[in-house]
Amino acid sequence: MNLQKQQRLVIDALEDAKAQDIKVFNTTGLTSLFDRVIIASGTSNRQTRAIAGHVAEQAKKQGLEIVAYEGEDTGEWLLIDLGDIVVHCMQPAIRAYYNLEEIWGAKPVRVRLLSSGPAQAGASGGFDEDE
Repeated sequence: MNLQKQQRLVIDALEDAKAQDIKVFNTTGLTSLFDRVIIASGTSNRQTRAIAGHVAEQAKKQGLEIVAYEGEDTGEWLLIDLGDIVVHCMQPAIRAYYNLEEIWGAKPVRVRLLSSGPAQAGASGGFDEDE
């Protein structure tokens, strides 16, 4: 599955699980380990676990390998490593404290968020990078 389809799969899964404040960043050129960082928020330990679990489940259904799945013990910050994409599901206080957007935010990716119509992901809003 190409990167754009993987990205869409993750975003759709995040939205299905009611993740909030979804941001997508292009990390090509910043690291050779992965091409996208996707960050989303959940309001409680239970919700962040559910969000991450749903993303992992949908990825597995589509044949993607889960390279790593971390953080389920606390539920404050869960990480799903899909190889080309790393997904962070975080509670708002943890997200604000670690401020991953500052680290990876140099190249936001425009994506379509279905839950609220065209909206921002990263600093630009609206559509998948190829659209």
